[in-house]
Order: sequence, then C-alpha cells, then structure tokens
Amino acid sequence: MGVELIFRIAGIGLVVAIIVTVLKQSGRDEVATLVALTGLIIVLILVIDELVTLFDSVRKLFSLY
Repeated sequence: MGVELIFRIAGIGLVVAIIVTVLKQSGRDEVATLVALTGLIIVLILVIDELVTLFDSVRKLFSLY
C-alpha cells in the first residue's frame, strides 16, 4: 500500500493546489484557506489510518496484549 498511498496523497495535493489557485485568483481567499485545510485533514486521515494498520501489525508480530 506504500506506493498507492503516495500517489493518493500526491493526487489530493495536486487537486487542492489547483482549486486553491483558482479560488485565490477569483478573490475568495477565505474559501481557498478552507479548501487547503480540508485537503490537509483528508491527508492526515489517510496517514493516521496507515499508522493504525502499522501499529496493529507490529502488535501482532510481537504478540503484544
């Protein structure tokens, strides 16, 4: 899932960057900030989900609790 996750993050970043640029050009800076923040939250959710999977795998590997 490593490469797929990187491509998902890059895709989200690209889409968010384009939307933010268009919104800033049209003078909607507040909405552009909200879109950038939303993109960041989505990426953080993806990364946290992968970290949970990693910690679960480590726990199973070492037979912890």
